[in-house]
Amino acid sequence: MREGVASFVKKLAQTDAYAMILLAQVPNPQDFGVAEIKDDKVVRLIEKPKVPPSNFALVGIYLFTSVIFKAVKQLKPSWRNEYEITDAIQYLIENNYKVEPQFVNSYWKDTGKVEDILEVNRLILEDISCEIKGMVDSKSEISGKVNIGEGSKVIASTIRGPVIIGENVIINNSFIGPFTAIGDSTQIIHSEIENSIIMTNCKIIRLHKRIEGSLIGRDVEIKKEIKPPKAYRFMLGDNSKIGIY
Repeated sequence: MREGVASFVKKLAQTDAYAMILLAQVPNPQDFGVAEIKDDKVVRLIEKPKVPPSNFALVGIYLFTSVIFKAVKQLKPSWRNEYEITDAIQYLIENNYKVEPQFVNSYWKDTGKVEDILEVNRLILEDISCEIKGMVDSKSEISGKVNIGEGSKVIASTIRGPVIIGENVIINNSFIGPFTAIGDSTQIIHSEIENSIIMTNCKIIRLHKRIEGSLIGRDVEIKKEIKPPKAYRFMLGDNSKIGIY
C-alpha cells in the first residue's frame, strides 16, 4: 500500500471503533480472506470462500485497541493448528465490539510471490531521492537516482538508478542495475545485479553472470569457488528455488 497507514491510525483514534480492518476490491476474492459488509458494517470474515459474499479482500493490515487481547485469550487453534487473526476479529464482531472497515482506493499489491515483491520494490524505488552518504571512489560511475547509506563504499563500480544501498555495504568491481535494493552490511564483489532485492549481511562474490529478478534473504553467501572440485554446495531454506544452466 503506497500511502502507508498513518492516516488510518489517526482515523481509528477519532472513532468509537475497537478495531479497524483495511480492505481492497479484488477480481479474485476467493483467493483471499473476505469481509462481508452490511449497512457499512463488518458482519463476518471468511477465509478464501468458494462463494465470496463480496469482493472486499483483507489486505493484511489491522489496527486494534487493547480489547484485542481479550479476544486473543478466547482463541483456539484452527484446522491449520494456528491461531488465526481473523478469528480474533470475528470474536470482536460477535461480541458487539465495533470493527470499522476502511477501503484502500490507491495502489495495493498482494506480495505473496517473488515477482509481486519485485514489482512493489520497483514502485517504491521510483520515488526515492538521490542521496549519497557513503564513499564513492573516482573510478566509479553513478547515474540516475541512487541512495547510498552511511559507511558504505563503492569502489571501481557502476551503479545505475533507481537503486538504494543500505549502510556499511561494500560494492567492489561490480555493476548494480536499476530497481535494485541492497540491505545493510552486504558485500558485492566482482558481480552484477539488477532488478533484485538483496537483504542484510549477504556476500555475492565473483559471479560470471548477472543476477536479475531475484530475492535473496539475510545472511546468504553466493560465490564462485576458485579451487576444485567443481561441485555445487548449497544450504537452502524452505521453498527455495535455484535455476542453473
